[in-house]
Amino acid sequence: MKRRLFAGALLLIALSLMAYGTLAYFTAEETVHNVITSGDIAIELLEWADENKTIPFPQQGVSGVMPGQRIVKIVEVKNTGSGAAWVRVRVDKEITLSKGVQGEADPALLQLDYDKTSWTQSEDGFYYYNRKLLAGEVTAPLFAAVTYDPKMDNRYQNSTARVVVTAYAVQTENNGDSVTEASGWPKA
Repeated sequence: MKRRLFAGALLLIALSLMAYGTLAYFTAEETVHNVITSGDIAIELLEWADENKTIPFPQQGVSGVMPGQRIVKIVEVKNTGSGAAWVRVRVDKEITLSKGVQGEADPALLQLDYDKTSWTQSEDGFYYYNRKLLAGEVTAPLFAAVTYDPKMDNRYQNSTARVVVTAYAVQTENNGDSVTEASGWPKA
């Protein structure tokens, strides 16, 4: 009788262990955490009012400018993101004549000294920086001065001239071998 009880107890223990193993097999769980982080593309447009790049170009602009005068306005783009970027810049020149003055203003009378070595103007009107801009880098200046043409006549007295600069950037990773092959540019 003791043998039967012992054999029954052993059988019961063996069955319990098998049931537990089978249950563990069907309910096994493991958690894996895969973290994927992407870089960011961010730029800052820098405009300087002095050759040493210590004085930001004033938001309100410069007044009292005369024909033939050269105003320092250094325009650069800084990559403030963590990834390399392709950069392009749009430049719009505007002249608004004083109230009551007749005629059309000619924005071509605002002359910019573009850097045609580091930047390329495309048919779409944008200036493209010729190389990747790595994180923390600053482009070569697109231009360093605005010159008011000496041919500006009396119509331009008390007029307002503006040079509006807008910069755009896209990632370089898996996005073409050059700035002109890149896609995904933000709408202008």
